[in-house]
Amino acid sequence: MSFQKTPGGTRGARGTPSNAVTRGIMRVMTRWHRRSGDKFQGQDLLYLTTVGAKTGQKRQSTVARFPDGENAWLVAASAGGSAHHPAWYHNIAAHPDQVWIEFGGRHMRVTATQLDGDARAQAWQRITQAQPRYASYEQKTDRAIPVIRFSRAN
Repeated sequence: MSFQKTPGGTRGARGTPSNAVTRGIMRVMTRWHRRSGDKFQGQDLLYLTTVGAKTGQKRQSTVARFPDGENAWLVAASAGGSAHHPAWYHNIAAHPDQVWIEFGGRHMRVTATQLDGDARAQAWQRITQAQPRYASYEQKTDRAIPVIRFSRAN
């Protein structure tokens, strides 16, 4: 399975530093999101589990999901318009065969496909129509924001 990382940018929003306090807050927020039906600010969420590119340890991230057919979902590696890709994106590129998602009480192994060309453009349009804030993320950075399609693995 091939997963080609796109280059990072040179400008963008400031990312959130990862420290013990931030990680603790994220754990509390994830528990809250799970109790509230996997939603946050009008967005449907999924809990993405990847294997760390450097550590080899399982890592979990909460990201917005957008349906793409019956058993597939789109996720934008926006990082809020940061110049850098989110860590989970690097993890998928390093270990594309070790990706799982969870939401609505379902946990499944998925295949991650990075969209490009017309497929990416159409998916990005659907994402920004559903959540207009994503269009502002694209304006904050000079990197192409990757769009990943997760489909249920066989």
